[in-house]
Amino acid sequence: MQHDLEVQDVTKKFDTFTAVNSVNFHVEQGSFFSILGPSGCGKTTLLRMIAGFESPTNGRICIRGKDVTNVSPNKRPVNLIFQHLALFPMMNVAENIGFGLARQGRTKDAIGRKVTEILDRVGLPGYGDKKINQLSGGQKQRVAIARCLVLDPTVLLLDEPLGALDLKLREQMKIELKKIQEKIGTTFIYITHDQSEALVMSDNIAVMNEGRFEQLGSPQELYGKPKTAFVAKFVGNNNNIGAEVIENTGKYLKIRHDSGNEFTLQIETNYKIGTSVEYLLRPESIMINPTADMADLNRISIKIGSVLFDGANSQLLGKPSNFDEEFLISLPQNRLYEHIKAGDVIEVGWDVNSGLCFKNE
Repeated sequence: MQHDLEVQDVTKKFDTFTAVNSVNFHVEQGSFFSILGPSGCGKTTLLRMIAGFESPTNGRICIRGKDVTNVSPNKRPVNLIFQHLALFPMMNVAENIGFGLARQGRTKDAIGRKVTEILDRVGLPGYGDKKINQLSGGQKQRVAIARCLVLDPTVLLLDEPLGALDLKLREQMKIELKKIQEKIGTTFIYITHDQSEALVMSDNIAVMNEGRFEQLGSPQELYGKPKTAFVAKFVGNNNNIGAEVIENTGKYLKIRHDSGNEFTLQIETNYKIGTSVEYLLRPESIMINPTADMADLNRISIKIGSVLFDGANSQLLGKPSNFDEEFLISLPQNRLYEHIKAGDVIEVGWDVNSGLCFKNE
C-alpha cells in the first residue's frame, strides 16, 4: 500500500535541547494515525516539521514519495487544524470554507460547487449562509475541517483540535471525526495527550516520550501488549505494585510485595531472583468477591476507602493491609455490587494471566 507520509530519522534540536530525537515512521494512505504523549514530549514540534513550519536538524520528510523537507508550508499538500480554529467571524460558513479556493483563483461557480459538496460530506448540508456565531462548538469544528478538506490535501494535520470543547461534545466529536475521516478517505495525522481520543479514533498510534517513539502499533496492541512501563501507564489505568522476584520458572513468575503478600504471574521473562519489578494491573482485571472454586487466582483483602461513582465507569478505591499503594477496581455493569460502601472489607482476585511486569529502572 502507498505511504502518504514517511518520516525518516528526523531530529530537531533547539540549541542544546533535543525536542525530537531520531523519529522514524510511515503512514499508509487513507489511515487515521495518532501521536500520543504528555505535554512537552515533542509531538507538536514533530507536527510542525511535517507542516513545514519548522525545519528538521537532521532527517527527511516525504509525502507520497516526494521529499518535502525543504519545501515551504504553502507548497506542501498538507493542511493543519489547531486547537483554536481561527475561523473568520465576519464571513459566513461558505465564505470561510471557500477562502482557500478563492486565494487559488478558482471561479465563483467552482468554489460554490466544491463548498456545497464538502458541506454535505461533513454533515452540514445547507449551512453555507450561516454566520460563525450561529454555530455550536461541534459545528465550528466541522467547518474548520471542511475548510481544510476542500483544498484536497494529501494529509490533514490536527493539533489537539478537541481540547477547547466541553467533555460531552468532545466525546461526540471523537466519533464524528472518525466517521468523517472514513467517509472522505483523507489521511489524518492527529496529535493528542488524551489516550481515549487516540484509542477510539486511530488505526495506529505512536506513543511519544521525551522526543522518541516508545511504541507504535494498533490501539489493541498498545493497550494489551505494551512494550514499556511508560506505554502501559500512559495507555489505560493501572494499579502499580512494587515487588521483588522470588521465583522464576521460565513461564511463571512469583513476586513478593513489602507487605509479605505473594503473587503469581504467567509471564515469560529472564528476571533473576531478587530483581525489583513493577507489577501493573488494570482495574477491570480485578474480580470482586471471587468464589472459592475459582482456582489460579491471586487473592487479597482490601478495605474500601471511597466509591467513585461515574455511571458506567464507576470504581472502588481501597487499600490492602500494609500496602502503601491504593487499588482501583472497576465496578461491573451488572449492579451486583451497589451495596459496597466506604469502610467495607472485600476480597478481590485476578487471574495469573492478568497484569504486566516491568523491571524497575
